[in-house]
Amino acid sequence: MRIALLGGTGDIGEGLALRWAFHTDHEVLIGSRDPERARTKAEEYETELDSRGVEVSIKGFENGMAADRADVIVLAVPPYHVADTVEAIADRLDGADVLVSPATGIRRDDAGFHYHAPSAGSVTKLAADAAPADVPVVGAFHNLAAGRLADLDADLGIDTLLVADDEDAKETVRLLAEGIEGLRALDAGGIANAPEVEGITPLLINVASNNDGMHDLGVRFE
Repeated sequence: MRIALLGGTGDIGEGLALRWAFHTDHEVLIGSRDPERARTKAEEYETELDSRGVEVSIKGFENGMAADRADVIVLAVPPYHVADTVEAIADRLDGADVLVSPATGIRRDDAGFHYHAPSAGSVTKLAADAAPADVPVVGAFHNLAAGRLADLDADLGIDTLLVADDEDAKETVRLLAEGIEGLRALDAGGIANAPEVEGITPLLINVASNNDGMHDLGVRFE
């Protein structure tokens, strides 16, 4: 399968790109608003993987071109860029594609980090509202620590929660997620449940910030 990581030059994009290229045979494409930056980062990822004995080809494109070439498109962009990014690539999408939204809205004050939902209720719903009607959206990878994900020496042993209204699309993303060694995907229901899932992220940051030895915290449901 061909996976495009739009905003794949950022932290979560890097982690997912490295893990998929390291653990699976899926083809990984890096997207960016700046195609030269996408190509540069793709080369950096190739170099990292080559140092670990994995020879893969990772290509970089402008976001629209990356989306046009992919089966699954991951919106690895900040929450305030999600709707604009979807709208910018909408004419490159069709009903055979799957959009994945890992972003979560967070605000910070003196007390710590808090969930900050957009007017749609969740970032996943924001992406779904912006997407063409026939293109399914899956919320996934919200609660993964980017640093832990990008460290290929780190054992994951954590879960990611999936929310979607399209069961086939959810199953596609489940299989992609579980292709990453140490990552388990759990069904958390429909997109209406996305606020509860996205809200776990600031909780994890607060726990990590207030406890020694909790850096790059993840969750595991038992």
